[in-house]
Amino acid sequence: MRIYKIFFTLLLFTSAYFCGAQTLTLSLEKTISLAADSSPEAFRTKNMYLAGYWQYRTYKAGWLPSLTLNLTPAQYYRDITRRYDSENDIDVYRKQQSFYASGNLEVQQNFDLLGGTFYLDTDLGYMRNFGENTYNQFTTVPIRIGYNQSLFGYNPFRWERKIEPLKYEIAKKDLLYNKEQISEQATTYFFQLAMAQTEYDLAKENVASTDTLYRTGQERHKIASIIQAELLTLKLDAVNARNTLQNAEIALKRAMFSLASFLNFDKNTEIRLRLPGCPRDIRISVDEALTIARENNPKFLSLRQDILEAEQQVDKTKKEAMFNASVNASIGFNQVAGKLKDAYRDPLQQDVVSVSVSIPLVDWGVRKGKYNVAKNNLNVTQISSRQEELTVEEDVIMTVGDFNIQQNLISSAEEALDLAIMAYSETKQRFMIGKADINSLTLSLNRQQEAQRNYISALQNYWLSYFKIRKLTLHDFETGISLANEFDYAQGL
Repeated sequence: MRIYKIFFTLLLFTSAYFCGAQTLTLSLEKTISLAADSSPEAFRTKNMYLAGYWQYRTYKAGWLPSLTLNLTPAQYYRDITRRYDSENDIDVYRKQQSFYASGNLEVQQNFDLLGGTFYLDTDLGYMRNFGENTYNQFTTVPIRIGYNQSLFGYNPFRWERKIEPLKYEIAKKDLLYNKEQISEQATTYFFQLAMAQTEYDLAKENVASTDTLYRTGQERHKIASIIQAELLTLKLDAVNARNTLQNAEIALKRAMFSLASFLNFDKNTEIRLRLPGCPRDIRISVDEALTIARENNPKFLSLRQDILEAEQQVDKTKKEAMFNASVNASIGFNQVAGKLKDAYRDPLQQDVVSVSVSIPLVDWGVRKGKYNVAKNNLNVTQISSRQEELTVEEDVIMTVGDFNIQQNLISSAEEALDLAIMAYSETKQRFMIGKADINSLTLSLNRQQEAQRNYISALQNYWLSYFKIRKLTLHDFETGISLANEFDYAQGL
């Protein structure tokens, strides 16, 4: 078997079809690594993750105090306005010409537990009136501290604290999920090329074999060892073998082009493959895989997000349907003077407390309708989520079962290949000395070729199942380490 593997690997290294093309030798591991770095799908996946990452960074920044500078550098008025003349007890129109400028520096801190906002600010304003009564005035608020709170209303900060970290976790695990999906795609293209290369090598070997058998048949026909019909059959086999070789060459070029395009290589790149060896035995428990999938699979996390967002909408519509009250309270100092330095002397205390109440009296059931719609949407989301969970769980169960079976199939396919090679070699020798007929030889050759195809197919199915399990669970069962933990460690999180 070891000799066969060496021979088979050498076969995969043969055949160049693109004159002057770049030659690249790839193993399955190298193919997957290149796909994760260079494929267009990998580029799209990374940018989707970065969008989620920056959205999460924006949310985290919202926890921190914000510092804002608001300026009105210049505001000039020149108009006619209505004024009250107290001496004559009448309203009169008068000309007005004034200049105004102001600045405000404010620090805000959201208080997500209650949904309110603390603020600390300072104000400076300047006004100059022109005309008959020209004068300057400065107004200042050296410091003011306050708090603004909705008493019974909807608190968006509390829901953001639940949903935004989950969104980032989904973005991170979507990245890992898509990387494993790229590994699946790379494995498919890899083994498609391996199978095409095998078919081509078998076709080449078949051409050489049928030519040899046809020449042998001609010699045996001369001595009447075989009849004319058998000789024609041998010639037909030789003609069909050449046709099959041409078709195999076309299929090989297509498979090579598909893999090169997937890896974002030049279309004329000649790719040679090195097949993976027989994998080591790994047994995966269905219950363990399901438990890990529920924790890591981004589909489960997305369903959890859908339910949270539906619950958020229920909470929002419920509280908007009731009366709402808010309070804004602040304490500070202020002063006004004709000179800037005097505007900061002996400031007076400034206290502001305001309470506002909004009570819906008649809205013809609009608020109640929105609340009922939100409740119904929550029920639908919960039912749909459970159905989606069952679908993913079924996929995990079937994939784990397939994977455990594929390990046994590889050993069986390897044994069958050894037997088929020995049987064909023996039958070929018997035919050369006239002890086997053409039908036995053809049947033996077909069995050998089918065994080679089955071996490639068994390897492909094993690795596809392996990467699909990694995709569904985001877990490396060889090392026992979560892919998310590996990612966090690599990113320094």
